[in-house]
Amino acid sequence: MTSQRHRFFRFLFIPLLILAVLLGLVLFRQHAGLPTRFSTQSNTPWNLILVNNEHALPRGYSPELTTLSNGVQVDSRIYPDLQSMFDDMRTEGVYPVVGEGYRSEQQQQEMMQEKIDAYLAEGYSERKARKEAEKWVAKPNYSEHQLGLALDINADKSRCDNDTIYQWLSQNAYRYGFILRYPEGKEDITGIDYEPWHYRYVGKEAAQEIQSENVCLEEYLEKT
Repeated sequence: MTSQRHRFFRFLFIPLLILAVLLGLVLFRQHAGLPTRFSTQSNTPWNLILVNNEHALPRGYSPELTTLSNGVQVDSRIYPDLQSMFDDMRTEGVYPVVGEGYRSEQQQQEMMQEKIDAYLAEGYSERKARKEAEKWVAKPNYSEHQLGLALDINADKSRCDNDTIYQWLSQNAYRYGFILRYPEGKEDITGIDYEPWHYRYVGKEAAQEIQSENVCLEEYLEKT
């Protein structure tokens, strides 16, 4: 009887030990600030969710989407402010086009692989190609585009040029709740090179503060 009991406890001990080790690793990564596949920003307002190289998409996040006239999709909650901004731009003779909006995890993975392949074709090693690609393309589940709150805005080139678009946006987008997500000079903080076309919706109040204080989203969230 004693022998059977020992075998039973030995059989039970091994899976419990494995479970404890796995749980310990998860807690260590969270405590150390290391990235996990999904984040737990459940108490963060939807418009201020941080997604970057260290903060993953919230688990189970699935935005309700609105499809624009060119087929690009965005979070339905940002559509009224986006439409208002574009209407005002066109009134002033500036003609924007949303080139990229919401992306699925699969689409993000495909973009990353295309960028890696491009660097490999130039003779980069696998490790170096991935490192360079991640300066321009976020890893799957670490891309704001999966939130539906990020937009790549360029020009309708038959009517104006990109520089005109970028200048207008840099001066006015905050009035509608949008910020330049990857500003020049903040690369060490955002982890992404300067992208004058990439705008992120954060809401009018936050956008006003970010614009006036000349900070990026990471800096703004750190102090709030």
